[in-house]
Amino acid sequence: MDNFFFDEIVDVIKFDNQVVYDKVSRMVGESEDRDFYLELDVHSELYPMHPGNKYRMVMPDTLRMDGTAEGEEKSLADKFEYVMHGLLYKMSEAKDKHIESSNDIKIVVYISFGGLQLMLKGELMKMNKFSVDQRLFLLLRKI
Repeated sequence: MDNFFFDEIVDVIKFDNQVVYDKVSRMVGESEDRDFYLELDVHSELYPMHPGNKYRMVMPDTLRMDGTAEGEEKSLADKFEYVMHGLLYKMSEAKDKHIESSNDIKIVVYISFGGLQLMLKGELMKMNKFSVDQRLFLLLRKI
């Protein structure tokens, strides 16, 4: 399906239960190939995550299997354990702290899922599908 804006295996590095709100934890992770770094707020009572676990994380703009917005076909949500819908509200550039070359510019996207936040950082070439005011779904499944 080519309407995925993000489709990666994510390794959980840290799962912090000390976020400001009850039942909300912040997962810190990176993609299996280390091309992406992310911080994601999760309703930990509904979907507990643990360091060392791996999850498939997908971000499409629709839940329809054929990519259309209408119809009564099966939903992508049926294949995942945790689903959120949100708005990409900000994009910015960030320099990679670990490398001092001039080719280390990363793109950072910020998405709000009704108050739960995602910060996703990656290389420009892999982040070119994202745009501000885009509505996206986030789907997770443990592997």
